[in-house]
Formats: sequence, C-alpha cells, structure tokens
Amino acid sequence: MAANLARLLECNIRCNNAAAVQSGWRLFSNQRQQQTEVEDDEEFRVLNLRTIKQQARRREIKKNAVQPPRTSRMPVDQDWTAVWSGPRSFHPASVPLPLRQGYTERGAAAPSKYANAELMKIPNFLHLTPPAIRQQCEAIKKFCTPWPKGLETEAKWKRPFPIEVITTDYCHSLPTIRHPEARRVTITLKLSDLKFDAHAKDKFLRLVGERYNQETGVLTFSADRCPMRKQNYDYAMYLLTACYHESFVTEPWEATKSEADMEVYQFERNQAKRSAEGILNWNATGEQKDAPSANYAKSVEALINEGENEYNIAKYKEEVLKMLKIAI
Repeated sequence: MAANLARLLECNIRCNNAAAVQSGWRLFSNQRQQQTEVEDDEEFRVLNLRTIKQQARRREIKKNAVQPPRTSRMPVDQDWTAVWSGPRSFHPASVPLPLRQGYTERGAAAPSKYANAELMKIPNFLHLTPPAIRQQCEAIKKFCTPWPKGLETEAKWKRPFPIEVITTDYCHSLPTIRHPEARRVTITLKLSDLKFDAHAKDKFLRLVGERYNQETGVLTFSADRCPMRKQNYDYAMYLLTACYHESFVTEPWEATKSEADMEVYQFERNQAKRSAEGILNWNATGEQKDAPSANYAKSVEALINEGENEYNIAKYKEEVLKMLKIAI
C-alpha cells in the first residue's frame, strides 16, 4: 500500500515537472520574439531631408492666336443691319466708331470704348440708323393703305380732321418700361371748327374756362389722371363732348335773367337800344318806326365789352354820325 502511494506520487511529480518545463519554454519563446521585435524597432533610421521626385514631362499647352477686333476687318460698304440688327448693349468690337464717355480729370481725354461701363449703361439707338429704318419701312409697306386723295396738304386735311391729339413717348432706363409721363394726352382744336349759336357759345366758353385761349382761338383739353394713355384719351374726348352738348341746354332759370345778370353787354336787351329808337323816331307820326343799324349795335357792344380804346371810340363816333345823318 505504501509502495503504491509512493509510486503514484512520483508519477504526479514527474507529470508536473514536464508541464512546467513545457510552459517555461513557451514563455521563453514568447519573450524572445517580443525582444526581437523591440530590437527591430530600435534600429537607427536614416532621415532624408532631400526627397527625390520623379519629374513628370510637362504638357505643352497650345494657345490659339488672338484675332484682331471685328472693327478692323469691317468693310466700309457693309450691311449695318446685319451687324446690329436690334437693340442690344454696347459692344466695342462691333462698333467701328471711336466713342468715348466717362468722367476724367480736367485736361485728360475721356475713357475709350474698350472696357467702358458707362457706354454699356445707357441705351443706344445704333439699330435705328436711316438704312435700317428704310428697310423696315419697306417691309411693312405691304400692310399700309394709300394716303386718301384730296388730303395732300395740311389745309385740306385740317378741315375733316380738326382734332389734334398730342402724346409723348419716353426712352429711359428704369425697372418698368412704362414712363409715368407717357400717359398724358392733350387734345387741341379751334373753336371756329365747332358750330354754336350765341347762347351755346357763351355757355361753352364759361364751361371750359381757362382751357380756351382767346388770342389763338385754340381749345385745349389735357388728361393724366388715369393710369393708361387710352383711358386718358377717352376721358379727354368725354370732356369735350359733354361740354359741347351741355352748352346747347337752356335751363329754366336762364329765361329770368335780368340785364344785371348778363355776362356780356347785349345791345338788344339794354336801354341803349330804346334810347337810340327814341332819337330816330322823334316826332314820328307813322306806325313804321326806324331802328338803329346793326353796325351801330356792334360798335356799342365792342365799346362796352372790349373797353374804350382808340379804334372802338372812332368806330362808335362814325356809326353815331351815320345814324344821325350828320356830315363832317
């Protein structure tokens, strides 16, 4: 029994010693490998401050030759409408003119047309040259009607078309294309082109007020309160039509006007007519009575309405002498 226990202990000791030796070799091998890696990392490295790069072959860039400006190649007899056919910004290489614009110091020349922002700011009319206008007129001529016969001169067409409409178009550089002053419409015509009687003419002149110029005899209506030009034209024509038709209307109170209410002096409705009839029919026995002449009535009206001047006084004197049959 004791011998078996001793033999078992010896086997255990022998197995333990073999396992310890094997683990020792494994630890030793791992430590040696780590020591080898550390030795490899601690090797002296060479610091190279001058790096050598492989020089690549440069690519040759071919530049096209710069062409001269178009203005130097333009013929004198070219078709300008093909060069500048419509409205566009200024381009110095397309305009064969030595244009200059811009502010400079005193004595210095204005900047040339190249790289000139001032020339590109303003609108130009290079597309509205006489040849271009002539070409456009020829193109739209087929849509026009011939001028009416018998209206060749201004005196001939003024009679059937007495009204003259005046409008203004503006060319400007604003965010909106509609200029605020372009809506204004002015209508002019002569008062002699309208047909009135004595009552209608007097009432019409009082309705229009300052729109009538007595020196030229021209009647003017202006309208600008509407936003569109067509609306202002219709409103001006409405004013003219309304004033004309209203002047022929006789109100009931107009028949009760006395001599003091009259706007102008009228010979037929005043005491001067009765006084002149009394002088002409002094001691007249017949039923037929003499009346003052029409020239005498006009001279009296002119003397009172227009005021006393040399001509009116001389005319009145002449008519009085004729009425009294007094020879000088």
